[in-house]
Amino acid sequence: MKIVTRFAQKRPDLFVFIRSTQQHPHDMFIARTVLRFLPESVTPNQLTMVRFLGIPVVVYLLISQQYVFGSIIFLLVAFTDVMDGSLARTRDKITKFGMLFDPLADKLLIGSMVLVLAFQYFNYLLGIAILGIEIVFIMIALVAEIKFHTVKAANVWGKIKMVSQVCAVFITLLAIVFHIPYLFTMAAWIFGIAIGFAVISLFTQGI
Repeated sequence: MKIVTRFAQKRPDLFVFIRSTQQHPHDMFIARTVLRFLPESVTPNQLTMVRFLGIPVVVYLLISQQYVFGSIIFLLVAFTDVMDGSLARTRDKITKFGMLFDPLADKLLIGSMVLVLAFQYFNYLLGIAILGIEIVFIMIALVAEIKFHTVKAANVWGKIKMVSQVCAVFITLLAIVFHIPYLFTMAAWIFGIAIGFAVISLFTQGI
């Protein structure tokens, strides 16, 4: 991960490990079932970068209409969001870099899925609303870091929004693969609910 190494040389303060003060209910389950197979040398930031690198792969597969394989890779890429957070909290490897770039990776993943799927299978206004909110969140996070050297982390509403969006994307892919029209309606409603959580997150100073 040469990009992370170069960034660490410029901003070493972003890579100082911070001791976890709380753990989420699922953290120990993930630690005992999945993270136990990860070497101690693996860091949450590396998993975040894997998510960044996986985004163009998923986009290529979906554009190529390889929906089955694309769905599998999408779920694996999205699952790294669960893994890096639990890894950071259970192994005391929280960093400001992760707090900043983990939610940004989520937004790029969902944003790219919206560009590929939402405008094709849903009302374009829904796609514009989702993309618009995600762009606002990205701009807030970047301005906070660049101008005020403050890291805007995702709060609980932002995390619920992300889970909702992942579910909506996956249901959309199921609708495409198995030709089930009513799943598109279900996915649209879940996207709408996610927008609601996004607004709450925005007004509670999360991203």
